[in-house]
Amino acid sequence: MKYQLKKYSKTFVLLFFISLVLIINFNCSSELPKEKTFVPIYASFDSSVAYVGMETCKECHQSIYETFVQTGMGKSFDHASKTKSSARFGEHEKVYDKLLDFWYQPFWENDSLHIMEFRLNGKDTVHKRIETVSYIVGSGQHTNSHIMNTNGYLNQMPMTFYTQKGQWDLPPGFENGGNSRFNRLIGLECMSCHNSYPKFVQGSENKYDFVDQGIGCERCHGPGGKHVTDKKAGNIVDVVQGIDYSIVNPAKLPISLQLDVCQRCHIQGNAVLNDGKSFLDFKPGMKLSDVMNVFMPVYKGRDEEHIMASHVERLRMSKCFVASVARAENQKEKSLTPYKNALTCVSCHNPHVSVKHTDKEVFNTVCKNCHQSGKEYTCSEKPEVLHLNLNNCVSCHMPGSGATDIPHVSVHDHYIRIPVKEEKQNQIREFIGINCINNPKPSAEAKGKAFIAYFEKFNYGKEVLDSARKYFPDNNVSAIRKNLVPLIHIAFLEKKPELVIKYVQTFGNALEMLNKKTFDNSDAWTCYRIGESYSEVGNKLESLRFYQRTYNLAPLYPEFANKYATALATSNQVPQAIAILNESVKNYPKNAATVSNLGYLTLVQQGDTAKAMVLYNKALVLDPDYDQAILNKAGLLIFTRKIPQAKIVLMNFLKRKPGHPKATELLQQLEAI
Repeated sequence: MKYQLKKYSKTFVLLFFISLVLIINFNCSSELPKEKTFVPIYASFDSSVAYVGMETCKECHQSIYETFVQTGMGKSFDHASKTKSSARFGEHEKVYDKLLDFWYQPFWENDSLHIMEFRLNGKDTVHKRIETVSYIVGSGQHTNSHIMNTNGYLNQMPMTFYTQKGQWDLPPGFENGGNSRFNRLIGLECMSCHNSYPKFVQGSENKYDFVDQGIGCERCHGPGGKHVTDKKAGNIVDVVQGIDYSIVNPAKLPISLQLDVCQRCHIQGNAVLNDGKSFLDFKPGMKLSDVMNVFMPVYKGRDEEHIMASHVERLRMSKCFVASVARAENQKEKSLTPYKNALTCVSCHNPHVSVKHTDKEVFNTVCKNCHQSGKEYTCSEKPEVLHLNLNNCVSCHMPGSGATDIPHVSVHDHYIRIPVKEEKQNQIREFIGINCINNPKPSAEAKGKAFIAYFEKFNYGKEVLDSARKYFPDNNVSAIRKNLVPLIHIAFLEKKPELVIKYVQTFGNALEMLNKKTFDNSDAWTCYRIGESYSEVGNKLESLRFYQRTYNLAPLYPEFANKYATALATSNQVPQAIAILNESVKNYPKNAATVSNLGYLTLVQQGDTAKAMVLYNKALVLDPDYDQAILNKAGLLIFTRKIPQAKIVLMNFLKRKPGHPKATELLQQLEAI
């Protein structure tokens, strides 16, 4: 019943590959010019103010609604339908993962979209799994990705359609051996940017009671319950003369806070939540840094490289932005709409109108507000070149290019500058440090957690764990008690179970302290790491206690249920273990480990060979390469005297994994019979 548990798939997307360098330097983003202190008094900041949904907004803002639903945000997420899909379909629309030897093919059956995974041995199909697509993510301007829904559990599927090139391929992060097939969890971090806020089920990692269909009005304007109540009661504010604080109008926010509204999602990197915060907590008008800090590695000589959602970060690097904001802040009279005197996101992008329906002259006009004949900043390009480019500022100063994290797409780089000559783009890549994108002064705790995440989520070397330790000292009892959770996390990743246990024993009452259910399951994960450590040193009693707390805090995460059931079984509490696995499989029947382990315990406890074989086969449909299910099946075939079938199972397994010790040993024993 052995299996490996990891919180994060190695394919978690942030494809920046660097040398294994000890990262100890932080280069923080440039601060905006100081703004007048802004006192947040919006009604939407009150937690009692409810979200009302876009259909309610539509009642008064019909014309804005009609154009907004055609934008990339409005079309960001919806049920899978032929209308929503931008993809091509047909017999030849297949994708092959040569490293894992899986084929994928999308197809429609009536009005349902499916993705079929299959494996061939010659012309014979030796594995086939078909899953239904529940949702399509992406407006179709760049991509369509696909999500399956299993009893509310959302997982990304292993096919994406890249619309700019008109081709299917593996999703970002699934390539180069990182194919997680149908198992990539769609957690709150993903969902909270690609859609309106969902109803997330605590105690899980990826289960939802409700998900909306597209980013709605309130993602940028905040919850509208008070606004709707006020207007229905006749409480009208003259917005020409002042600000209506019943709802957030981002145009009237100070520039830094307006950028935070955009940057909540148009930012990409290593997001570190502040203590007690979740990805649902940010509301327009807040400082993003009050909820999270986002970190990125920085390289000298690689200004040309950018990632898909780096728009705000890149804009802030531009001289146009810096100079315009400085001028706006130095003006004596403050405008109700600060961005009017500066270059911000909404200077060029009307968030209520699709960029596809925006004429290029809209963008050129913004440039020409400063760069026009007779002014200091004019275009120095030769007239013939300007004519050749149709006087299009964007084509030269914001060129389209590929993003480093998403294949097959081209996006405009929002770092506005004089075009870089080709020969200057091949400079040596020199690592500088880490940039906290949205906060020039992140806390020491945030920095330390960022380093932990670089190892755990982004596959950096162990040197970053050494860097993390600088921010979480353990040189005395007081320090250990203060930093218990991150210290356990670091020691666990360092594979030092004895050190984890030392921290726990120094703290004294860790189990009493680790008792909170949260959106990120922080206490549950800490208990899991402690349980694993006690298990490693052979202390079954203590490991069981912490696994039980892990399960109690997050019973809807299948891997936790599996681990707790395994601990129960090894402590001779098999009926209790079976009950846990039955409940887990009922909630989420597509975890190969829980299904296989249920089959094993059913055989051990009840002697039901037929039911055990059904469960093993179900597990192998979910994952034909799951070692333990293959070995369990071979063992059951041997037990039921079906030796030839057992040999076939083991020989096929060894073709894929030559030299596997347990399979080799079993096959040798069978050959000797």
